[in-house]
Amino acid sequence: MIKITADSTCDLSPEILANLDITLAPLYIQSGEQSWRDGVDITPTDIFELAENKKQTCSTAAVNVYDYQQLFAKYSPQSEAVIHLAISANLSACYQNASLAAADFSNVYVVDTRNLSTGSGYLVYDAALAAQAGLGAEAICEQLAAEIPLVDCSFVIDKLDYLHRGGRCSGLTALSAQLLNIKPCIEVKNGEMLVGKKYLGKFEKCLVQYVKDRLSVPQTIDAKRCFITHPVCSAETVEQVRATIAQYVDFDTVIETQAGCTVSNHCGPKTLGIIFKRRG
Repeated sequence: MIKITADSTCDLSPEILANLDITLAPLYIQSGEQSWRDGVDITPTDIFELAENKKQTCSTAAVNVYDYQQLFAKYSPQSEAVIHLAISANLSACYQNASLAAADFSNVYVVDTRNLSTGSGYLVYDAALAAQAGLGAEAICEQLAAEIPLVDCSFVIDKLDYLHRGGRCSGLTALSAQLLNIKPCIEVKNGEMLVGKKYLGKFEKCLVQYVKDRLSVPQTIDAKRCFITHPVCSAETVEQVRATIAQYVDFDTVIETQAGCTVSNHCGPKTLGIIFKRRG
């Protein structure tokens, strides 16, 4: 049997992880001298509590080589092969560290998803399904290589406060966005995060237009699966997004999942994205 592992940044739910036998390597969240493992010792709610009430700014750190070695050492002997899917190498040292660790094992494959959050999670999900179907390691890796360029991952951010605190945008940019009520769309392109369309108005209204923009050419979209990923958006907001999705594409399944600590730390609580795959 092929064992699928992934970085915690794939943002798949505990239920999906359990059902598909996926094991995560947690990244680290740090503040001062304190360090926590993403999704193990700290949750997005904890990060927002630190930021809003204690004025503590957190940073993220990659999974180290030792942690990957321990993970691979556990599953390599009991599996035909281990396939690890990492957050984009352009966004983190995780892929590099996992590759260094994998060099000690003859049956460990490391894949750069060139994505983050459920952009990576989409690929992790498919890899796990392929493993359950009995595909070999090389066949799964070939499938992933063909699929990676087709994943469409983006999200809309309500406020730029968290990006500013983390040093990823200037104070002037954050203030201007707040004053002008701008909600930027962040897109993942070629393994990097880029600013796409800038929406104006209330967050919920912008999400409706955002979904329309992403799904406006349904014939280019693979209708197998769509993720709605967010840290702590309200149930009403999520249902509005789900209903808007249904107006444009009849996906076989629409999966709501919570963004993990890495996305939450950089983007803040009111962030939401839809993630799906384009047709080849």
